[in-house]
Amino acid sequence: MTRLNLLLLAAFTAAVATPHRSAAQAAPAASAPPVRLPEVVVRAAPIHWPDPAAVAAALTRPLLETNQSLTDVQDYIESRLPLLDAPRSKSEWQQTARELRRDTLEKVIFRGQARAWRDAELGVEWLDTIPGGPGYHIRKLRYEALPGLWIPALLYEPDNLSGTVPVVLNVNGHDSAGKAAGYKQLRCINLAKRGMIALNVEWLGMGQLRNPGNNHGAMNQLDLCGTSGIAPFYLAMTRALDVLLAHRHADRKRVAVAGLSGGGWGTIFISSLDTRVTLANPVAGYSSFFTRARYFSDLGDSEQTPSDLATVVDYAHLTAMMAPRPLLLTFNAKDNCCFRADHALQPLLDAATPVYHAVGKPGALHYHVNLSPGDHNFGEDNREALYEMIGHHFFPDQPGYSNREIPSQAEVKTAAQLAIPLPANNATLNSLARDLARHLPLREKTFTDQKTAGAWGPDHRLHLQMLVHATDLGVSAKQIAAGEKDGLWTSLWQLRLGGDWTVPVVELAYGVPKSTVVFIADAGRAKSGPEIERLLADGKRVLAVDPFYFGESKIRSHDWLFAILAAATGERPLGIQASQVAAIARWGRDQFRQGPVGLATVGPRSSTFGLIAAALEEKAISSFERKAPLTSFKTLIETNRSVSESPELFCFGLLEYFDIPRIELLVAPRPLVTR
Repeated sequence: MTRLNLLLLAAFTAAVATPHRSAAQAAPAASAPPVRLPEVVVRAAPIHWPDPAAVAAALTRPLLETNQSLTDVQDYIESRLPLLDAPRSKSEWQQTARELRRDTLEKVIFRGQARAWRDAELGVEWLDTIPGGPGYHIRKLRYEALPGLWIPALLYEPDNLSGTVPVVLNVNGHDSAGKAAGYKQLRCINLAKRGMIALNVEWLGMGQLRNPGNNHGAMNQLDLCGTSGIAPFYLAMTRALDVLLAHRHADRKRVAVAGLSGGGWGTIFISSLDTRVTLANPVAGYSSFFTRARYFSDLGDSEQTPSDLATVVDYAHLTAMMAPRPLLLTFNAKDNCCFRADHALQPLLDAATPVYHAVGKPGALHYHVNLSPGDHNFGEDNREALYEMIGHHFFPDQPGYSNREIPSQAEVKTAAQLAIPLPANNATLNSLARDLARHLPLREKTFTDQKTAGAWGPDHRLHLQMLVHATDLGVSAKQIAAGEKDGLWTSLWQLRLGGDWTVPVVELAYGVPKSTVVFIADAGRAKSGPEIERLLADGKRVLAVDPFYFGESKIRSHDWLFAILAAATGERPLGIQASQVAAIARWGRDQFRQGPVGLATVGPRSSTFGLIAAALEEKAISSFERKAPLTSFKTLIETNRSVSESPELFCFGLLEYFDIPRIELLVAPRPLVTR
């Protein structure tokens, strides 16, 4: 049936249909005899709804170039990363470094409850001492990183201490053995045998702290509550420095930090921001955000990519912020994990070298590339590079100092031998988030029903927009193809949104559509045939959309890591998605001139950013229908969801002020239907 035939049929049907009656007309008076209306029968050629295969064929046709979504997000992120300008003088750099350090601490790390954690009185408990090996012993301890979160640690202490000696904080990365990892024990043993005090601390999620509640993807649950998820990681290291520097033999002028992988990240993160550190050796632990955007292996987990970090600094800045303090950058030539030397090292040297020259300490910047074995390691060659660095800067006049590894393999102990008792209710990232969420959202200027929502709506709508960083995106539309077959109208579109995003849209209509609806599903448009057929059968024009991160717009690899990297630049994936939906709704309204469009979503994720789009876009979205929605952000915390599963939902600070029911009220008085 052609489009013209359907138009004529619709007009004829409207002409003969029984007119709408008011309630007063709905029934005759009791005394009046019943009236039998004449039966009107409309006969026309039978309507054959489109074959599901035809709908599926339209929905599955590729509309984007290969890796278009990846290119979009890489360009988007890079355009928002901060650049490091070479300083003109020592004083200029000192002022810049102070400002960067202050802003990173205040605007990134110590937000929300983290400020109270930072200022809390915390405990340190010394436990038993066990034999180490020739010339040293090991003292067991636990310390609070923040109230209720105890970190197990081991202090490697020379037997005969006098005066003051260097102290070294040893942090580690994603090694399930944690503090018991053999290469880490050997490093601490060798430091102690050289007369230094070495502190070996457990990392969240590893060793004795390895449990689901400390999964690193859980730190974003704290972000959702408006408290920096990065804070527990940072505080675990600052408190460790407190422990070391409280030692009566600690030399405050000789304070080093070293670690592999996540420990390499921890090394540069704490050392650049805490000036008590006087020497640092990060090993295969990080690269610039610019590098990460192009090398998937370097993207890094949640702690490496905290929300808003790149609004203040890139890792190039953190590297330069070590100046004038000694820094040894160690990378591996054939790293099979991340941060391979050939792409990670040079950009950091390029950033830091002019700064070290400006402060008059070019000789304090060192680097080492491990060739054998060259994989992801802090093995003997890399350890000897550390010992040499320490000798050069901490023991410059000590005769006979050697950087050669002291064989100590027989002194490596089992995890059981190094185990430290911890409280049964020791806090985790998840339990901290649960405690915060219990009191959220805040009730200041709250509304609980549609009446008060109307009063507070404008203020809350603006607040919601600011929290998710929603923006009005312009639309440039490109029609790829269009045509009609068996009554099914299909038009394929590429929409360029805000000059940043290329979003595929499939327009489908059967007959004469009475309205337009934007459709989005967690599963993507290609897998949503039955839902779209239902909307078509209801007489709607359907705009099947795959916004950022979904369907055809899904990044093929490491997708969630790009999402948190976008959040690190100060943007919010949830706001990006909501902004895209709102822009497409405005385009649909203007393109088809049938008034505001409806919005339909399927799945908890699309229903959430769809809800936000509906709440913010009052004029272009007339109604919102959803299926299987998320009912509360608290569910993410109660079920201990990781950011890797649904990164946009962990929007910084959103639950602090809004849960789903409160956002729903901002859609009123427009219809909101849950199927």
